[in-house]
Amino acid sequence: MTNLTYQELAALVCTHLDKNDFRCVLSGGGCVSVYTHNKYQSNDLDFIELYSNNTTDFKKIMSEIGFTFENGYFKSEKFKFIVEFPKGPLSIGSEPINNYETLDFSTGKLFLLSVTDCIKDRLAAYYFWNDNQSLIQALMVAKSNEVDLKEIERWSKVEGKLEEFMRIEKLFDEINNETDTE
Repeated sequence: MTNLTYQELAALVCTHLDKNDFRCVLSGGGCVSVYTHNKYQSNDLDFIELYSNNTTDFKKIMSEIGFTFENGYFKSEKFKFIVEFPKGPLSIGSEPINNYETLDFSTGKLFLLSVTDCIKDRLAAYYFWNDNQSLIQALMVAKSNEVDLKEIERWSKVEGKLEEFMRIEKLFDEINNETDTE
């Protein structure tokens, strides 16, 4: 159990929470790790809670799979990754996210942002905090997956960042052209 991949651990946590009436969706760098097949490796799992059974002790549920709460996150002696639960709701910029993907692993189901929403999430960090690493992560995800650039353009416009998107759109086009010729 301690030799789980990042994705298997994420699915284990996600499934265990879901069985206890806590529906959470993986977001942030964790999605980048999943969609790039660990070419980018996040050090934590960020789950956004969609709904929960408020009558259950969340810390107790996490302890059942070997995690203890410390300094605002969950850690385990068995696993090298920490688990965090940033405050919801599940949204990217000002837009709520109503749909998410489900991937199956030997350890259970993993609920996570779609590829396009993952890229929008990384672009939000780039747009609003000038985080160049997040732009690189967005491009890494785009290189390995099909992306809805029109949706990203629409979202960028809603967020007041169309000009920024237009400056970086050529980077996404270059990636698409590389992928088409491979």
